Amino acid sequence: MPAVEVEDEAMDAKERQSYELAFHILPTIAEEEVLEVFEAIKAMVVKKGGEVTGEEAPERFDLAYEVEKHLEGKNRKFKTAYFGWVRLEAVPESAVAIAKDMDWNNSVMRHLLIKLTRVEEENPFRFHDAIRDQKMVTTVEDGEVVLDSEEAAVVAEKDEEVDEVALDKALEEKEV
Repeated sequence: MPAVEVEDEAMDAKERQSYELAFHILPTIAEEEVLEVFEAIKAMVVKKGGEVTGEEAPERFDLAYEVEKHLEGKNRKFKTAYFGWVRLEAVPESAVAIAKDMDWNNSVMRHLLIKLTRVEEENPFRFHDAIRDQKMVTTVEDGEVVLDSEEAAVVAEKDEEVDEVALDKALEEKEV
């Protein structure tokens, strides 16, 4: 490799990068202690040389599927967890150290550390806000049909079953 490329790579390795550390905190942690675990994670990021630039505090939610974790000599299955994330800036070596520390955190079920693109960096996704704003979904035999909030309110008020054919027709009209 030419010397110029080697020097460029060495400089890039010293530059701070933007990362997002997403994690699930075990549901066995008392709700009052979740904030303490979150603060400990942020403190660890700073201790390892990172700078916290954004965050979303963990909140409990239902997982899409059961997650198994080996705890206290047994495999345990969980259907819920506290999900949160921290955005940070760090040199790559610090990011590796942060990920290794998360591996040993007994309060964390799973974690993921990703390098952010510029677009991701400028537009953080707020998971808990998205869940709260989620539209009602009615499951029908052939799949899922998404109702907007007005349609959902009408169905709920009338306490009627959803007519799949009429609903498909209404959704097609909206697309046109």
